[in-house]
Amino acid sequence: MTSIKDQFLLNSEITYLNHGSFGACPKPIFEDYQKWQLMLERDPVQFVTKTSLDHLKVSKQALAEYINCEPDDFVYVTNPSTAGNIIIKGLDLKEGDEILTTDHEYGAMDRTWNYVCRKNGAKYVRQPISMPIQSKEAFLEEFWKGLSPKTKVVFISHITSPTAVVFPVKEICQKAKELGLITFIDGAHASGHVPLDLQELEVDIYTGACHKWLLTPKGSSFLYVRKELQDRFDPLIISWGYEAEFPSHSQFLDYHEYQGTRDTAAFLTLPAAFQFRKDFEWDERTAKCREMILHYYPEACKILNTAPICPLNSDFLGQLCSIPIKTTDAFQLKDLLFDQYKIEIPLPKMDDHLFIRISIQGYNDDKDIEILFDALRDIQSKTSLIQ
Repeated sequence: MTSIKDQFLLNSEITYLNHGSFGACPKPIFEDYQKWQLMLERDPVQFVTKTSLDHLKVSKQALAEYINCEPDDFVYVTNPSTAGNIIIKGLDLKEGDEILTTDHEYGAMDRTWNYVCRKNGAKYVRQPISMPIQSKEAFLEEFWKGLSPKTKVVFISHITSPTAVVFPVKEICQKAKELGLITFIDGAHASGHVPLDLQELEVDIYTGACHKWLLTPKGSSFLYVRKELQDRFDPLIISWGYEAEFPSHSQFLDYHEYQGTRDTAAFLTLPAAFQFRKDFEWDERTAKCREMILHYYPEACKILNTAPICPLNSDFLGQLCSIPIKTTDAFQLKDLLFDQYKIEIPLPKMDDHLFIRISIQGYNDDKDIEILFDALRDIQSKTSLIQ
C-alpha cells in the first residue's frame, strides 16, 4: 500500500505520533474547508442565513448514516468539552445523586463534573479500574462495584484519553438501561477509529470528535441525544433558537444549532472527509494501523522495562496505545523528544500513573516507530530521564 504522507499538511521534519490529541487534516479536506470559508466571506448574509443551512443538512445526513442515527438527533459542536457542558449542566442533578464513572476519564470532563457537583451537591464517583485490565468480564465486575441506589447517570469514555483503552461501552449501556440509568458516553476518540452504531449501542447521550479520527478540520464534533431526552437540555448559549420567531420541528435543534455568528465551515466538511476515506481505502489503512499497535506494543514495553496495561487484542486496543513509563521529569522528557529528536508524542498522566501514548494513523509507517524507539534507547544511554 502506497504512502499517503504527502496528502497531509503535517511538517515533514516531525515524526508525528500524536494524532489522538487534535487529529490531522488531509489536504483535500482542508481545501474543502477553505472553500466554505471563502463562500462565507464572499457573501456573509446569504451564507449564514441560507447557504450554510442547506449544506448543513447534507453534512448531517452523511454523518448520520455513518453513526446510524437520525440527522435531527444530533447537533454539531466545536468539541466534546462543549457537548459535555451542555449535558452535565443540564441534567438537573440533586444533592446526593451520584454519577458513576472511572478513574480513566478525560481531565476536562472530570473538571466539568466536579464544578457542577460542587454546586448541586451531587457526587462524582470515579470507580477505580485496576491495571493491568484482565478481561471485559473483570472490567465490568469492577466497574459496577461503584453502583449504588443513588446512581442516576453512567458516564464513561468509549476510548480513554490517558490510557488509550477501548472500554466495553455496549455492555455498560445494556446493563444501565436495565437499571433505568441515563448513559452518557464520551466518544471523542471513537468516531472514525472503531465501529460506531448508536442504535446498536442503545446509548442515551453520545459525543464524538470528527476532527480526530474522522480527519475533518479542528472544531468539528457532534452531540447525540436520544429523542426522549432532548427537551431536558437548555442551550449553553441563549440565542435566536430560544423562543424562536420561526421555530422548527425540533426544540433540540433550535436551542443548540443557532448560536449566533460562528464559522460553521468545519461542520460542512464531513462529505469531503468520507470521500477521502473512500478514495484512499481507509478501512484497509486503519486495519494496518491496528496491526502496528499490537505488533509494537511488546517491544515498547521491553525498551521501557514495563508491562501492558490491558490484553493486547482488538477488544481493548485500536490505533493508539499507552505504555507505562517511569521518568524523573515528564515535561523535560517530552520537550527533549520534540526539540532534539523531532518527535511529537504525549506523556499523559492519570493520578500517579504516567504513560507515553503512541497514535498510529494512515500517514504513519514502521519507520516512525523505529525513530521513536531509537530515540528512547538513546535517551536511556545518555541520561537518567527514563528509569
